[in-house]
Formats: sequence, C-alpha cells, structure tokens
Amino acid sequence: MARRLLLLHHLRRRYSVSVSSAEDMVVSSLRILSSASPSEPTTLPPPTIHPDPDATATSPTTAAAAALLSPADRLRGVFLLKPPGRAALHRALSSTGIDAAAALSPEVLSGVVSHGNFSGAATVDFFDWAIANSKLPPSVDTCNIVIRALGRRKFFAFFEPALEIMRKNGVSPDISTLEIIIDSLIAARHVNTAIQLINTDHFGLGVWQTCQRKEIFTVLINCLCRRSHVGLASSLLQASRGETIDLDNHMYNEVIGGWARFGRVDKVEHFWETMLEDGLVPDQVSYCHLIEALGRANRAEEALQVFEKMVHEGYCPTTMAYNALIFNFISVGNFDRCIKYYKDMLDNNCPPNIDTYRKMIRAFLRERKVADALQMFDEMLSRGILPSTGMITLFIEPLCTFGPPHAALLIYKRSRKAGCRISMKAYKLLLERLAMFGKSGTVLQIWEEMQESGHPSDKEIYEFIVNGLCNVGKVDAAVSVVEESIRKGFCLGRVVYGKLNNKLLEMNKVETAYNLFKKKRNVLFMLMQAQLFYSPINISSFSDLSAWAHGRHQVNQHSVRSTYSLLITDWSCAELEADSKGIGVGMETSCDMGSEYSFWSMANTLPNNPGLIRSLR
Repeated sequence: MARRLLLLHHLRRRYSVSVSSAEDMVVSSLRILSSASPSEPTTLPPPTIHPDPDATATSPTTAAAAALLSPADRLRGVFLLKPPGRAALHRALSSTGIDAAAALSPEVLSGVVSHGNFSGAATVDFFDWAIANSKLPPSVDTCNIVIRALGRRKFFAFFEPALEIMRKNGVSPDISTLEIIIDSLIAARHVNTAIQLINTDHFGLGVWQTCQRKEIFTVLINCLCRRSHVGLASSLLQASRGETIDLDNHMYNEVIGGWARFGRVDKVEHFWETMLEDGLVPDQVSYCHLIEALGRANRAEEALQVFEKMVHEGYCPTTMAYNALIFNFISVGNFDRCIKYYKDMLDNNCPPNIDTYRKMIRAFLRERKVADALQMFDEMLSRGILPSTGMITLFIEPLCTFGPPHAALLIYKRSRKAGCRISMKAYKLLLERLAMFGKSGTVLQIWEEMQESGHPSDKEIYEFIVNGLCNVGKVDAAVSVVEESIRKGFCLGRVVYGKLNNKLLEMNKVETAYNLFKKKRNVLFMLMQAQLFYSPINISSFSDLSAWAHGRHQVNQHSVRSTYSLLITDWSCAELEADSKGIGVGMETSCDMGSEYSFWSMANTLPNNPGLIRSLR
C-alpha cells in the first residue's frame, strides 16, 4: 500500500500539468495532423508546463481552437465542463467572441439547441444568456426554435422557465407556440396534458388573452389528427357540438381526413352526415378526403364515381382531387389509368405539384419502370418543380439496388444541374455502386463534386474509393487515397485495408505495404497519446474534442477531474487515476494498436485536397 501511495505521489508530481497544458497538447496535435507530411512519422510535442494557472489567460490556443469550430460548436463547447453558476456561464459564453444577436439567428440557435445531447437545463441557460444580452428582443418564431427543441427531446419541465424568459423580455407566446407545445405533448403520448391546456394555463402560456377559444380548439384537433389520435379528436368534436364553439368546415375536414388515412369509409360517411346536420356544406376538401378513403379501402371505382359527382355538382377539379384519384390507382397497381388521369390533369389546367411527382416516380421505381420514372423526373424539372434533398435520395436509393448505376447517375446529374443539393447519403450510395461496377473515373469525378458542394469525406467515402480503385487494379492511386485518409485521422476498415494490402503483396510491393502500415501505426500512436490528457467526457468526434478544449479555455476551470494513462511496451494503456484536487475518477480506458480509431472526424475541419483527385486521374 505504501509503495502504491509513493508511486501515485511520484506520478502526480510528474504529470501535474495545468489545464492549459492539455489544451496546448490537443491544439498542437490538431495542427500536426492537418499539416503533417504523409511520408514522415508524426509525434506529439511534450506538453508545456505552466506553474501559474492564470498564465494562460491570453493563450493563443483559444483563437486556434475557435478557428476550427463553427459558432454553434464554440457556444456548445462552453457547456461541456458545466461552469458553476449563472454569472460564470454568462461570462464564458460572452468570451467566445460571438454576439448574443448572432447567437439568436435561426442557423446558430438551431445548431446549438437542436443537435447533440444538449440537456434541458443547458438549453434554457443558453436561451437566457442570448435573450438577456441581445439589444433587441427576438421574434416569436426565433423563440419557437427553443420551444420546439425542448419538446422534441421531451423536456416538458423546462417549458415554463423558457416561457418565463420570453415574457420577462417582452416576447409574448402566440398560437404557433401553443401548437408546438400541444404537438410535442401528443407526440410523447401525453395526450391528457395536452387536452387540459384547453381549460387550464398549465405552462403559463397566457395565449388565452390574445386568442379565441375556437382557435385553440382547432389547434388541438389538428394536432390530434396529425398524430393519428383521430378517435379522441372525433369524441371532442362530438362533445363540442351545441356549445359556444362554432364548428366549421375546417374542423370537420381534419377529422374526416384523419379517418380517410385509415380507410374508414363508415366514419367518413358518419361525419359527412353530421356536417350536413350542422348546416355545413361539404367542400372540395371533403370530397378529396372521401376519394382517398375509398381508395384506401380498395374501392377505386367508387372513388372515381365520387370524383365525377363532384365535377357534376359544379366543383372544379383541383390538384388535390386529381392526386387522390391518381394515388388510388397507384395503390392498386393500375399504372395505365394513373397516367391517363395525370394527362387529364394537365389538359384541365391543374398543375401537378411535388406530391404528384414524388408519388408517381417512387411507384415507377418500385415496379422497376425506370424509363417512365426518368421521363416523369424530366417533366418535373421542366415545370420548375425542384425536388428536395430527401426526395433525390429516395429516388437514387432504389436505383442503386438493381442493375447498373446509369439511371441513378442521370438523376444525380440532372438534379445537380438544376441547382438541387445532394445529400451525403446519396453520394455514398452512388460511390458504392459505381465502385462495385469498376467506374473509377466516374467515382473520382463524383468525389470531387462532393467536396465542391461542401460535404466532408468520412471513413466510408474513403473505403468506397479505395475499393473501386482496387477493383480496376489502380493500386498506386488507392495508396494515395489511403495516405490522405490517414492524414485526416481515418483508419480504414480491415476488409478494405486487407484487400489493398493483398494487392500490394501480389505485385511484390512489400516496401509500399510496410510504409503504409507504419503511417497507419503512427497515427494510431498519436491518437493514443492524445487520450492521455482528455477529460472524462463523451468525445466521439473531432468537433467534440476541439469544442472541449475551447470550452475548457473559456471557462478557465482548473479543478477538473482527469485521468492520465501511461503507455507501456506492449502498446496498451495502463491507467492511473490522478486529480489536481485529489478527486478520484474511476474511468477505465484500454487501447490496443489493432483497434480502429476513427472517432476524430477530421474531415469536418481539414481542407480537402483537390490536387489529389486530379493526380489520380
């Protein structure tokens, strides 16, 4: 026991490094990774020891870490070490160099409160700092971003503090705020609490002072039907008949539409009759819901008769009515009549909308009618209807599961030419499929276009490219790609790396294979060294590590629990607990040089190398 105490005392003296030393080590290691030559082994410099904790108040590491982070990450990094007290937190947030007005912009505010594992208390504290230090009060739409983020993560207990902050700064909640709260409660199965908001001011909203009871009841019916609680919405609608609330077509159409999505024709007909009893006349929306209900009940011919009856009664057919009719024929697999009524829609000057094309193109792709899908996609672009990023991914995904990737490549090129943004998932699908078919030139071209669009290359991207180059025998080009991935902190998977290694050995390039192994080993060794000084927090990416270093510098908190490890000869980590204040941690780390360390997503910060792609060609 005495020997253990002496050893721990000796190690504490040896590793009594201040917080700024850990920051210097982390930032310097990031610089080495970003500027290191691929042919030279990289080692970390020893940490600089500052005897005075206040000596790092003007350290340039803050600017270096901030240059690698977005404004949202810089603000989020402050919360990683949980500054003690409201004043300390506000000082730390103000010292990030980001103005409170800029923090309240929709992009930055959404990036802070809507991403990662931000807690409810941290969300409210950040909102308090931003709104208290802003010269002008934010709009209700800006505040609704925070309310929506709290509701999405089920932090319902923090609704009232956030609303209180809004009222103190002169921002009054409106009907949209109420809708967000009710929708969040219903989505989390807190239906009774949502219904009680009609009669009680549970969260202190105060919207009853500006909104009528009918508007609030309409919001409740909309949210219940949207979240498939149509039975409860129907009961509330029945109970409110004859009361002070004047029911209108909109409320009835919401309930009818909710039952139509389930194909309950009997319920639709019941509320249709109830609407007539209350002196309301069904409109075009009511007919569209009835057509949809009949189609979902496999009664497409009756739905067609209702459509003709609607036209006979003097209602002009709308895009919504044609969509309901077309979707019915798609559901039964009758594509001939689907195309027929699509042409009738064009002849009657009813412009198709994005839902029309999305449903038809996906149906064609599901039945592998690729030519019809491409023709419909071209018509959509010619009418100026641009698909969203998610829609393009939905179109490309099935095309990358069968046949050659020609059709998927056409959709990608035409979408990019029209100015649409392509998602990272779509790029991965294309690169994987093209690499499988040995289209190495196209793979490199799409990789370059992906980098130009702002998407960083991750581990999967490098694996697809290396796999494609190995399939066509371009081993030297594959080695160059692996070297770039190593410079960015990615170690490829064992399958792809083993495939490249076997190719090199078959070509008697033993020295190249050994040099590649040494570069990978050096990066793994440096990542292990970087773990010697990190705090016991969840660091899963390069941004988290940089945010931690930046936040530690802003908070200037020196009584932090830390765990130091000693490298021993068999490439494992022997952990020894140490603490500048004598606090034990008990965090266990065990590192093996054979493990795959890809938790530093350095592609988010390090610049891409377009010269590499040009040289590979």
